[in-house]
Amino acid sequence: MGTKHTDPEGESRAGLPGAEPEPQETPEEPSPRTPAWARRTARVWRHPRLRLPKRIALALALVLLLPLLAAGIALRVNYAGDPAAGTQTRNRDALWMGHAWVDGRKRDADVKALAKRLRGTGIRDLYVHAGPLEHDGTLPESVHPRARWLVGAVHRELPGVRVQAWLGDKLASEGPVGLRLERAATRTAVVGSARQILAAGFDGVHFDLEPLHSGDRDYLSLLDDLRGVTRAAHVQLSVAAHQIDPFPAANAIRGALSGHPKWWSQSYFGQVARRVDQIAVMSYDTAMPMESLYGGYVAQQTSLALEVTPESTDLLMGLPFYYEDNLSHHGSAETVTAAVRGTRLGLSRTDRDRENFGVALYVDFAARESDWTAYRKGWLP
Repeated sequence: MGTKHTDPEGESRAGLPGAEPEPQETPEEPSPRTPAWARRTARVWRHPRLRLPKRIALALALVLLLPLLAAGIALRVNYAGDPAAGTQTRNRDALWMGHAWVDGRKRDADVKALAKRLRGTGIRDLYVHAGPLEHDGTLPESVHPRARWLVGAVHRELPGVRVQAWLGDKLASEGPVGLRLERAATRTAVVGSARQILAAGFDGVHFDLEPLHSGDRDYLSLLDDLRGVTRAAHVQLSVAAHQIDPFPAANAIRGALSGHPKWWSQSYFGQVARRVDQIAVMSYDTAMPMESLYGGYVAQQTSLALEVTPESTDLLMGLPFYYEDNLSHHGSAETVTAAVRGTRLGLSRTDRDRENFGVALYVDFAARESDWTAYRKGWLP
């Protein structure tokens, strides 16, 4: 309805003789210079029959965009404020390391250089890639011929630092090829591989099996069996963990749209954490486009993980010690600085006095000097 014009004394003049006619809206015609195809499109778009479809399209756009906008605002708010004093290293940090350390490419001089790099940091565990596992769960000894040398060299140069064997494989959870945890024989073989790698002198075994869907009971069964082996040997059992569902139904929606669920439920994360000595969140490859959003996301992930991780389990938040620029990882956003600050904010708000807590640096062979500088500046006292 058009707006009525009112005279100074407040009486409506609409419809009275001599009153100014109310303005009528007329459709704006495209300029004659507009291309013919554009004029046709404009006429079709203005057709009365499209009124309802246009309203439906607008409603759907709002349904999709408003939650994303709300989530973005929440993450930005998560990144606000200052970390609490004392929310820095507890000397329980870890470093993921490449296969070159066990296949013969590294020598004593490399270990000495590594020791120089790590002295004065909070790094206590090294996750050294000693696999991968075969799809049947076995581990060829030929893939880690220098394992015993490495463990001895690290113990000599860095007393107190533990060397864990990083084992993993692609799971057949989203395709026909890969390791199948639902097969009892495969799980038995993985346990045998853990015994085999520990016999080489490692201080623990670190598993990274992907893509591992939330709720996988066969994985929990495997962890129960592995825990018996590592406890008997008095060594560490640790795992790399998926991120936690950031808001209700996010994982279900992503899985339905892409066929590739990304997150674990918070409950499932807790079930895994209760079965291991250490759990390291792979808190990178988030697709966040801005540093503030990524930092807020890490703060949220830290809080979610702290809420369900037992006090007796080491919780480590992953730091992106590498640079890539693709759909899943924007290097300008996923910085070490943002990850460290987000980790400290989450720790400050949720459990600032947690002792069994740290960060895990991924990965040694891709790290830049600026990454090490950001880690030292942001996380070390």
